Amino acid sequence: MKFRPLHDRVVVRRLNAEEKTAGGIIIPDTAKEKPMEGEIVAVGPGARNERGELVALDVKAGDIVLFGKWSGTEVKIDGEELLIMKESDVMGVIEGSTAKKKAA
Repeated sequence: MKFRPLHDRVVVRRLNAEEKTAGGIIIPDTAKEKPMEGEIVAVGPGARNERGELVALDVKAGDIVLFGKWSGTEVKIDGEELLIMKESDVMGVIEGSTAKKKAA
């Protein structure tokens, strides 16, 4: 990918939505909600504070994050559907082995 976000923006790849409910019912594609989990693909250098100093971002490429349902702007880069959002739209990083790394 040849895209570098500016300032405090991040590029996120959505993770696959669950295809079954907890009870085992298969969810058709038309009824699935867009997942609110994703993998950070690229990050900008950071935002500037009041003194003009660069403040680095808390997330990095490869982090699995949780974000708001309506966060970000959907774009297509190199044929892949991605989201561009500000770091403040990211609610948190999912840590540990429970994070699923299945790309959409």
